[in-house]
Amino acid sequence: MQRFFISTVIGVAIGLVAGLFIGWTVAPIEYVNSPMTSLSIRHQQEYTVMVAEGYLVDGDVLGAVERLRVLGMSNVPLYVQEVTETYISNSRDLDDIQKLVALAAGLGRLTPVMEPYYELRPSSVRASS
Repeated sequence: MQRFFISTVIGVAIGLVAGLFIGWTVAPIEYVNSPMTSLSIRHQQEYTVMVAEGYLVDGDVLGAVERLRVLGMSNVPLYVQEVTETYISNSRDLDDIQKLVALAAGLGRLTPVMEPYYELRPSSVRASS
């Protein structure tokens, strides 16, 4: 029994030393400043919701467009419309849909599908803050 215990301790120690050596010298993690265009579709959509929320706070349409341009979209208003309609068709969170609809309306891309969700406007949020 003592031989088994000693063998186990030696094996764990060798594994720990080998793991630390490989992790720190052979293959360390390299952090790279990745562009926003490399985000997954889901995370790009979540970022768009955050920009829409910011639009509701400051009411700055041009600022929202500039924040969304980092995603590499050539037609930002069309992109916002597509994300909004995707959120509506997938029955995503109602608050997120309303934020996206407000941004889409601010960009002049309010469609009939979005109209039932058009309740939030930048001025109403600023007045309550």
